[in-house]
Amino acid sequence: MEEMNSQPPGLAGLKNLGNTCYMNAILQCLCSVPPLVEYFLSGKYKAALHNENGESATAFGCLMSDMLLGEFDIVSPEVFHSVLEKRYPTFSKSSQQDAQEFLVCVLNELHEALKKSSKRRCITKAKASGGSVSETSIITQLFEGQLSYAITCLECKTTIDRPESFTVLSLPIPSKSMCSLQDCLKCFFQQDTLTWNNQIYCSWCRTKQDAVVKATITKAPQFIIFHLKRFEWQGNRKRKLSTDICYPLSNLDLSPYSSPLFYKDAEYSLYAVVNHTGILNKGHYTAFCKHSVTKNWYSFDDSQITRIPNSSVQTDTAYLLFYTCQDLFCTH
Repeated sequence: MEEMNSQPPGLAGLKNLGNTCYMNAILQCLCSVPPLVEYFLSGKYKAALHNENGESATAFGCLMSDMLLGEFDIVSPEVFHSVLEKRYPTFSKSSQQDAQEFLVCVLNELHEALKKSSKRRCITKAKASGGSVSETSIITQLFEGQLSYAITCLECKTTIDRPESFTVLSLPIPSKSMCSLQDCLKCFFQQDTLTWNNQIYCSWCRTKQDAVVKATITKAPQFIIFHLKRFEWQGNRKRKLSTDICYPLSNLDLSPYSSPLFYKDAEYSLYAVVNHTGILNKGHYTAFCKHSVTKNWYSFDDSQITRIPNSSVQTDTAYLLFYTCQDLFCTH
């Protein structure tokens, strides 16, 4: 049987600083994105840094260099963590935090530190919150996608489109013991009816009306991240859904949820998974990542790295799924 503990150069485990497995899992996944790795290891990021909030991006770049170019099998993320904790005290060493919330925080921090403004404002890409996406960075170039919400008034049948940018899509999980990623996607993109307190103001009817809303993808990013909503409120208590979700390692087709006007014939392959085992607040995070050169899969459990077969990548503990356009990991 093939030895699964062989570790190629350029892989390093991360020391757990207390309860920082959530951070370690996310960092390993981000270190599995070749264009992001190249951007930081080449030093290109230094030219884009903003002095007022560049400390986190600098610490991230140094940590990535230590992990991928260093001589140590285990690296301490102490400096990066301390920089982030200063700005976000929630992410302390002593308490377990949510990996998805940490991921969004890191992506936002890196974007803010590396963004540059474009002179030409694109109205169709204005965020629903009013923010301008004319501010671009390596983060938006790789991870940002675009949704369009078509909202139709049920009284006058007028439809308006509201665009919204995303870096992570949070998918609801159907209420059953087993389902597929496609089932979760269907739930997210199904048409919803807005009534009662959720009515929308119709500018044609000049009053609030019932409406239907349906989302479509108008721009699929090169790297798309799915958050499986395993933690939900039940009354005043939060519980974890242990649903076994089947997800493809390759050939993920997003065309059923994409606008035909914008859709390009691209399928996605899995390149990383964040797993959560245990119960809420007392669980443990690990990561599975695909090596961009060897194409082998590895399990990252803080400081421990183990090569795993493809058959082990499918688990019932998946919490975050990272996919990339298939061409990136093609064999030719």
